[in-house]
Amino acid sequence: MLSGIAPAISEAIDQEMAGNPNVVVLGEDVTYWGAVFGFTAGLFQKYGRERVIDTPITEQTFMGMAVGAAATGLRPVVSLMFVDFLGTCFDQIYNHMAKNHYMSGGQFPMPVTIVTAVGGGYGDAGQHSELLYGLFGNVPGIKVVVPATAHDAKGLTATALADPNPVVIFGHKLLTGHPGVPFEGEEEDVPKDPYTIPFGQAAVRREGTDLTIIATALMVRRSLQAAARLAEHGISAEVIDVRTLVPLDIDTLVASARRTGRVLLVDEDYRSFGTTGELAFRIQAGAFDRLRAPIHRVAVPDVPIPFAEPLEQAVIPSVTRIVDAARALTGVPATAR
Repeated sequence: MLSGIAPAISEAIDQEMAGNPNVVVLGEDVTYWGAVFGFTAGLFQKYGRERVIDTPITEQTFMGMAVGAAATGLRPVVSLMFVDFLGTCFDQIYNHMAKNHYMSGGQFPMPVTIVTAVGGGYGDAGQHSELLYGLFGNVPGIKVVVPATAHDAKGLTATALADPNPVVIFGHKLLTGHPGVPFEGEEEDVPKDPYTIPFGQAAVRREGTDLTIIATALMVRRSLQAAARLAEHGISAEVIDVRTLVPLDIDTLVASARRTGRVLLVDEDYRSFGTTGELAFRIQAGAFDRLRAPIHRVAVPDVPIPFAEPLEQAVIPSVTRIVDAARALTGVPATAR
């Protein structure tokens, strides 16, 4: 049994390191602290400083190290402590990690796996609470993984570690199970033996007939809670966990949209120019003739995540906001609460 996605990710890395001496781990506090939220917990004690390497607090430097290491045959796993620090190393990711394989005519594969902590909900304020996976999804050459369960986190991480391309795994802090951080997940029975989960396969977490709710990470959990509330009022909501944004399983999303005729996109990333807009366009392109209402979105407004708890809770999608949006989409009045 595992409590959270962090020990699941660490277990997947451990099993890959045991079988492949070319896998190395580097980043800030990846040794004794286990990458702050536990994504590399226990690896330093088992593999030592030659394969689990603490770096200075200079993201551009250690992302550049990962590019060079991958070009020489290693398979680096890099901890980017908070995704908000992306700006300090984006050049190495955007211009080198994502493009070197292509620009070298296939001579230099880039088997780099980045693991980063995302999301708000416990007062980390504007510089430590974002998701930003839409930025990575906009970069050709990078795969984007967003697990919502410990079982998926282990299987998807194992797939990432075997991929010859750069992969970014976004681990939501409230799903890590790390001490001192609120936990909205649940204890899961995760197989001890290694296994993989293919990229590009969304998961239907709950079947329904009246509308489709599409979400990632923490919002999958909250969408399932919202679906349970909606069922009390006679609304049958299907909940789909996207799991990987790149590659995207658009076929499952469109098929569900065509069955239910209504779509609600729930996202903790920013609303404008983000993932929900891209998903909405692709879904309507494949299901327009079957949609009974415009696609609705619940996302973070275009403001930095506030530090004050009431304001933070106001901007991050809640179960109540999801329920209200679904009720509006299906035409059920607020008095039905």
